[in-house]
Amino acid sequence: MLGRSFAGLVLAAVTFLAPATAPGDTGKQAAAGRPRIVCLGDSLTEGYSLAPEQAWPDLLQVALRREGWPGAVVVNAGVSGSTSASALSRLKWQLRSPPDVLILALGANDGLRGIAAEETKKNLAAAIDLAEESGIVVLLAGMKMPPNYGPEYTKQFEGTFSALAADKKIALIPFLLEGVAGDPALNLADGIHPNAKGYEVIAQTVERHLEPLLAELMAAPAAAPASSAATPAPAAVAAQ
Repeated sequence: MLGRSFAGLVLAAVTFLAPATAPGDTGKQAAAGRPRIVCLGDSLTEGYSLAPEQAWPDLLQVALRREGWPGAVVVNAGVSGSTSASALSRLKWQLRSPPDVLILALGANDGLRGIAAEETKKNLAAAIDLAEESGIVVLLAGMKMPPNYGPEYTKQFEGTFSALAADKKIALIPFLLEGVAGDPALNLADGIHPNAKGYEVIAQTVERHLEPLLAELMAAPAAAPASSAATPAPAAVAAQ
């Protein structure tokens, strides 16, 4: 299993204290150069055993602020040990301060536990549906399993993410750990979790897939007719 659950819960609790955004502001924040992005993941997102500023969400925030999004806020909502089963309830909590973009990076622990690929797909689909109902753009992060899990399971697991992205018509990072997995120079001694240099590579990968979505969000409000009636914002959902 990835990471330490208790440490992840502490970090998640701190994350949830981020400044609130009023419901209905989703999209407007990005148009103003201050997009709010929630990274919902496990220890690969949390930054297992590293300082918070070394994890890819913090590195992503620095990069976005440097490259044209001065007010960008990237929330590290990674919790060590979590599986896709937690995706929906944790997203409901995040809707207290709804983001413009949800980067959904769960599933690695599902694979390591041998959870059926269809179960992972169902769990992630529920979170994606809720995000889209709330007006949130979703970027799905794909994951792969080591070959020792067998060719049949590894193929099914990897295919879950591409199939889900196609079904839901959302953007996909084909493999979150692209260029990092399997490289001893970019991982901790456990061979699973990235080190600081590895996270720099991941941040670049995520940024490359995220920037087109942010550009679309910036353009969208300007393209909308001035007389359009505002869509009622979803009520904040209590944490579960």
